[in-house]
Amino acid sequence: VAQQLRLRRGDLIGAAMADAGKTILESDPEVSEAIDFVEFYAATALEIQQDSRFRVSPLGTVVVVSPWNFPIAIPCGGIAAALAAGNTVILKPASDTVLPARILCECFWDAGVPREALQFLACSGSDAGRYLLSHPDIELAILTGGTETALRILESRPELKLLAETGGKNATIVSSLSDRDLAVKNVLHSAFSHSGQKCSATSLLLLEEEVYHDKDFRSALVDAVESMAVGSVWDLKTKMGPLIRPPEGVLARGLKELEPGESWASMPRMLHDNPCLYTPGVKWGVSGGSFTHMTELFGPVLGVMPYRQIDDAIERVHQTGYGLTSGLESLDDREQALWTSRLQAGNLYVNRPTTGAIVLRQPFGGMGKSAFGPGIKAGGPNYVAPLMRFPGLNEAATQEDRGQPQTQAASPKMPRLPMMSAFWQQLATGRSKAVRQARDWLTESGWLQLQQAMSSFDNFASTEIRASHDTLKLLGQDNIRRYLPMSHVRIRLHESDSWLDLCVRAAAIVAVGGRATVSAPRGVHANWIQTLEDLTSDWAGDIEFIEESDEDLVAAVADDQVDRVRYASRTAVPLAVRKAADQQLIYIADAPVSPVGRVELLWYVREQSICIDYHRYGNLGFRSGEQRQAVL
Repeated sequence: VAQQLRLRRGDLIGAAMADAGKTILESDPEVSEAIDFVEFYAATALEIQQDSRFRVSPLGTVVVVSPWNFPIAIPCGGIAAALAAGNTVILKPASDTVLPARILCECFWDAGVPREALQFLACSGSDAGRYLLSHPDIELAILTGGTETALRILESRPELKLLAETGGKNATIVSSLSDRDLAVKNVLHSAFSHSGQKCSATSLLLLEEEVYHDKDFRSALVDAVESMAVGSVWDLKTKMGPLIRPPEGVLARGLKELEPGESWASMPRMLHDNPCLYTPGVKWGVSGGSFTHMTELFGPVLGVMPYRQIDDAIERVHQTGYGLTSGLESLDDREQALWTSRLQAGNLYVNRPTTGAIVLRQPFGGMGKSAFGPGIKAGGPNYVAPLMRFPGLNEAATQEDRGQPQTQAASPKMPRLPMMSAFWQQLATGRSKAVRQARDWLTESGWLQLQQAMSSFDNFASTEIRASHDTLKLLGQDNIRRYLPMSHVRIRLHESDSWLDLCVRAAAIVAVGGRATVSAPRGVHANWIQTLEDLTSDWAGDIEFIEESDEDLVAAVADDQVDRVRYASRTAVPLAVRKAADQQLIYIADAPVSPVGRVELLWYVREQSICIDYHRYGNLGFRSGEQRQAVL
């Protein structure tokens, strides 16, 4: 498939230009990204499938609902991941960009993927929602689209597994300690490439007051904006092409109206009597909480706001509720460290544009209103995992099935993480009533399974979850992939759960360093909760225990007190809880509890990518002596 994509690069670029109005410079990288997706997902899926610790199987039929603004890379990524995981796929492309989607499918078919395994379905979005996604044989949907679209899909079928990237209101913060000329260059590309019609595009520019009142900076920004070549994508001089359709709704308001205190630093204008062709606009003096501040416009409009301290700017970014991409322009290490530690977004960029994520280098995906799903990022090593079915504790393969000698699994290693080690030693050598009761409920077989799970969790947490990763180590650029443990997880007990299910989930949240509340309805396994509370009272202060009805849980979800809910089985989730979680874009992890860290620990964390251009015009400064790879 990758080779077919290479051979048809010109056809794919031409189709994207014709259907989506994307310039060659915007379309060509999409083909490269599609090739990367195909090769990378094949490799990661194979790695998982060949792992002897578990047997995997496909989910079934996956629907990929792709957008018009990235008509090549995004549908290709969804198709490739789902096929690599063993599923059959139905591609439902955006109605505006059917041609590149059709050519993309031809690349898969011509390479040998059966037409029964990948089916192409051109239809309206309403028909897809009414007939396709509501069908009980559809196991999972991969959606790239608006937040409202995701909510409508979940409202019509709450139990559908949905992996959705849903948009963004992205900001770039420009500090007084920045390279201001470089900031102008980066902001220009971030805000107006593909006419701002990217979910990752910068649409808010937060300027420290010194920069905001700097007439030279404003003049340079406006001059750069008004110098952009706007026109047909068939004219190779064009930097910014047309909108996908004439502006309407919030975009029309954003292009034409000002609110109190706002002024046009550069007023957008329609060109050549073409209702799809607008020059970029820059609004100066945007107020906190205003329409321009809070609304995703998805077009060539940049709102500019002042701030006094970087903490204030970060708060303005979080106020929108979105969390897809975010940028910082600052040469100060202290500001960079503060910003990267506090900013809640999936992809963070320092001294570079906020668009153009590259597979493996910057895995892509958001937080908050910018994503729905388990928080596993596209183009990263874990993306295919939610598209597979893994055996749970009761389904775990025997040693013979794994092809391993019995002795290998009989002596799991004691964990190195302090709290995990304390839990292990307490159960292994403790003499308290709680320990005796816990061991009785586990039985010898269950105790061995718990030991194996804790050993696996400890290893994966130490080497992957609690570490930061820069896989490529490029010269002049840090690309850090890291995991953020969740702090408001509900480990929800059901009467059908086992004691081992509860202990393994508690060990998982401890392994990743997160915080959880173990909750159950009145009378459901109350003795288990009390025993686990007694066992963990000395060393796991980040686990709380409460009695909570389903109605109480619904209220807690609606009140934003919960980040994630972890059930031990899909059938245990009440419909009311599922609907409440869907409305808040809160993911319910309801796969069987796994004893393998590579699987179970992903439900308790979010992934984040940080990309930092640490060179300055090629000068590496004090980092010039590091052993790095040359940029390809």
